[in-house]
Amino acid sequence: MGGLLDDDRLTTVGLFFETAAGLEAVLARHLDSYGLPRIWLEVLLRVARSPRGELRMADLAAQVALSPSGLTRAVDKIEEAGLVSRVSCPSDRRGAFVRLTEAGRERLEAMIPAHLTHLEESFTGLLSQAELARFTATLRKLRDHLNPGAAQLTPEPSGIPSGIDSGA
Repeated sequence: MGGLLDDDRLTTVGLFFETAAGLEAVLARHLDSYGLPRIWLEVLLRVARSPRGELRMADLAAQVALSPSGLTRAVDKIEEAGLVSRVSCPSDRRGAFVRLTEAGRERLEAMIPAHLTHLEESFTGLLSQAELARFTATLRKLRDHLNPGAAQLTPEPSGIPSGIDSGA
């Protein structure tokens, strides 16, 4: 079995998981200083980067890779904090949008400059601009294959998608 255990594919996937876990830990420590759990930031960013500052719950669930019930619990807490609100979908009584509130926008605007600096110091700054562009393209290619729902957004009756591929 020796040769099989040395396969570069195993190494690559292992490095990917180790890197993701390390980034998650670094971001969690940084975001703790803002009193903002990482999943809250991810929800806020994806909603804020969507047209009209709102995103369908179903699209948001695919993008943040949470179960519907997990997303509902997270959005409940973010809504209790006054950072988002839920809005009924006029074209689908069962559907709902998550909309960024003014308080949510202000919270993001206040913390994003320091967050970007932290990302630069701990992650993106380790790569050249060309490396970062290739890495981003590679991640998008992998995401589109493994989680295509995250890139495909539900169109509104107007034909305009309810969100964007924010890659947040």
